[in-house]
Amino acid sequence: KHWFSLFNPRQRAEALMLFEVFMNCKTWEAAKKNAIYFRNVMNEGEFVYAIYSAVIHSELGVGIVLPPLYEVTPHMFTNSEVIAKAYTAQMTQVPGKFDMEFTGSKRNPEQRVAYFGEDIGLNVHHVTWHMDYPFWWDDSYGYHLDRKGELFFWVHHQLSVRFDAERLSNNLDFVDELYWDKPIVEGFAPHTTYRYGGEFPARPDNVDFEDVDGAVRVRDMIIHESRIRDAIAHGYITDAKGDKIDIRNAQGIEYLGDIIESSVYSPNAGYYGALHNEAHILLGRQGDPHGKFKLPPGVMEHFETATRDPAFFRLHKYMDNLFKEHKDSLPAYTKDELEFTGISLESVSIDGPLETFFEDFEFDLSNAVDSSDKIDRVDVSASVKRLNHKNFNVNFDINNNNDEDKSGVVRTYLCPSRDFHGEELSFDEKRWYCIELDKFWTKLAPGSNSVSRSSSEASVSVPDVPSFKTLTSQTEDALKNGEDVDFSDFTRSCGIPNRLLLPKGTKEGMEFALLVAVTESDDEAIAEESRSHSQCGIHGEKYPDSKPMGFPLDRHIYDERIITSCSNFKRTLVTITHQE
Repeated sequence: KHWFSLFNPRQRAEALMLFEVFMNCKTWEAAKKNAIYFRNVMNEGEFVYAIYSAVIHSELGVGIVLPPLYEVTPHMFTNSEVIAKAYTAQMTQVPGKFDMEFTGSKRNPEQRVAYFGEDIGLNVHHVTWHMDYPFWWDDSYGYHLDRKGELFFWVHHQLSVRFDAERLSNNLDFVDELYWDKPIVEGFAPHTTYRYGGEFPARPDNVDFEDVDGAVRVRDMIIHESRIRDAIAHGYITDAKGDKIDIRNAQGIEYLGDIIESSVYSPNAGYYGALHNEAHILLGRQGDPHGKFKLPPGVMEHFETATRDPAFFRLHKYMDNLFKEHKDSLPAYTKDELEFTGISLESVSIDGPLETFFEDFEFDLSNAVDSSDKIDRVDVSASVKRLNHKNFNVNFDINNNNDEDKSGVVRTYLCPSRDFHGEELSFDEKRWYCIELDKFWTKLAPGSNSVSRSSSEASVSVPDVPSFKTLTSQTEDALKNGEDVDFSDFTRSCGIPNRLLLPKGTKEGMEFALLVAVTESDDEAIAEESRSHSQCGIHGEKYPDSKPMGFPLDRHIYDERIITSCSNFKRTLVTITHQE
């Protein structure tokens, strides 16, 4: 009985040994028996990580829906005060539902956006993405993770710009990046506890970075950053054999993502280091960098808890600026690259208000407390406020002036119009802060085409996975009645919660630019049946879009007229209102 962190080499090796056991099971019966056995003899965290990762990657896992992680390991998602109340309820045999507050107080400006970083659905998305595209993945497990490095950039870029939109919605400026030679401005007190191993360590304000004994040195972070910046400036990286790999092209972001993370795919981890992974360790250990107090890992050393810490978004703004430095070194798209010959996007309209609100959400805490055959379980749950929005449809009127059908990709972005000071952002400034709302394929017949897309269909998002009780009760009822049960909508947990599709906005109404581009599709396979493919791809298959992620906003736009003059682009202003 011990805490588990993926960043601990020994614990990771043990978890991956069990993962390999599951991956090598040839039959469902073998997988089931191994799961039953190892559940009782393995570290709890290692077992959960191994089985969730195996369900994602094994052929035997296709179609399996596992319960949401916040019900399986609630300690990682719930305040320690709530856990203590759940224990009291269990001991006194009095059922209870307990309100969960966000970390901190109103004296801390970061408290205004804690609802985003501490959203349990967002936490599940983050940890699941790192299971879908783990840094330890080797193709010997069965297949190649297509465009993994670029996806590392894109999914964290989108987390960063969404966080910035929430900050603007709460009268806060864009988050500033982290600097190795400057103090960590915001401290953090997690108010969470391990099931085994004590409290998550806190970090006071304005802490200077210190080396973590036996793990990470600050000067190595600076050296690795310098080598990466040199690679970006020169336009190539050097692989382990000394050969140059050109990155001054559309594929360069893939290599850059691999070396910044760094993953097994890195062409030269020995030289470029593991900037991202070691930064998580460095930040996670600043409460006890020398092991003086034998504190357990901090929240930054777990993908489930990392986004709770404001330093997470400072770290990823720092990473994002490295990626931007590379993207800005590439030539701007030409009009020929942007146009879709014969296609005209005539209008974009929205049915329904763009309105957000907070709602109460209840989740089960049964796994947060110990049980015994001598004492009955009582119902214990937590209730937390979470952001949601009213459903809406986006309507597109598209003319195909060609004599034949065309296949198009409709790309929808939501971009802040103004900065924290109320100054209007230039087109080139705002394009880097744009939120990807949706991306889908459509056949365009000659003449007029009217296409409508529901917010619930957004390619970046997933619905809430039903609770464990709902999954089991519906399955038992179906078996009892000889019926099928359909959980196909919930086979993926990787994806922004659909509730968070829109940023909060303001009571008075916050203006955003809705930018839509209809581009030509040259892809054979269309991923319409795969949820959240924009940020999570398709398991074991090629990423379903040949264009760079973020196209056409991923490169400099020196003159917005090159965009506005293209008939396949449309920009309109929308307002997001928050209902208090």
